[in-house]
Amino acid sequence: MERAKKPAAIPVSPIQPTPQVSISDDNSRVTASLPTGQRVEVLLYGATVLSWESANGKENLFLSSKAILDGSKPVRGGIPLVFPVFGPPKANHATSQLPQHGFARNSRWEYLGKSSSESSSLPNSKGDASVKLDFGLSDSMIDSGKWKYSFNLTYSVTLSQDNLETSLVVRNTGSSNYDFQVLFHSYFAVDDISHTTVSGLEGAAFIDKTQGAKEVEPAQKPISISSETDRVYTIAAEKPITIADDGIKRYEVARDMLNDVVVWNPWIEKAKGMADFGPEDGYKNMLCVEAGSVSAWNTLEAGDTWEGGQRIKAL
Repeated sequence: MERAKKPAAIPVSPIQPTPQVSISDDNSRVTASLPTGQRVEVLLYGATVLSWESANGKENLFLSSKAILDGSKPVRGGIPLVFPVFGPPKANHATSQLPQHGFARNSRWEYLGKSSSESSSLPNSKGDASVKLDFGLSDSMIDSGKWKYSFNLTYSVTLSQDNLETSLVVRNTGSSNYDFQVLFHSYFAVDDISHTTVSGLEGAAFIDKTQGAKEVEPAQKPISISSETDRVYTIAAEKPITIADDGIKRYEVARDMLNDVVVWNPWIEKAKGMADFGPEDGYKNMLCVEAGSVSAWNTLEAGDTWEGGQRIKAL
């Protein structure tokens, strides 16, 4: 006998697709993807971002075809992380025994885990449909004979629909103060370097390392590249940097606690001289615009924490 009034069926919500994270079989890489198609890949050696693809499959980062990915040397391309010194270490400094650009980019990091659809650590960020990967490095994981200080680094890579964010938290876990520099050595993929411009650095003085670290007066127009370029600009982090291809904006870089911007392209002869740079004319399809804090030393007192990062928007 049928009941006169059947209870209403309980509606079943459709299962929403979620971000996916996988670890390679050899435990060397972590890959994350969004249901909308965006993808990021991180090599545990150096916690180096190797690839960042937009939803349409377009690659946003340049990775040398000759890059060494077996953990024997830092990666040429992607986003290597520079810490605790930028460039060749200074003599008679606490970093003097370290390799160029420090140890972060040539140390194996620990993958700490993921979190999905949560707010970014950087201001004005959207937390919808995102995945954050966390990586860790501490003094127990490096050769302490070359840098004597106690530290803990947490590096976060956050992928969202339009943005890729990289942020670093530096904790001084020891009893001594120390100085450090930090930089995100981002290699951007561009269509043709001869038609690429960088805006947002107008009016900023810079150090030209191709002219013996000469300080150059500010220019009032966007930067274009027609020869070897290696410049360190100092400009307030509140001002975003825009990279355009043939007049069309392609990337926008927002910075937090990073008041320096390095603009680098090796051009013809220097590219030929780097064994891990390829193809030989690859300089035509890349430009490094690197957010950092490198023109002076940051002093971190015992027990204190420093945090900074960048947010790159693919336009």
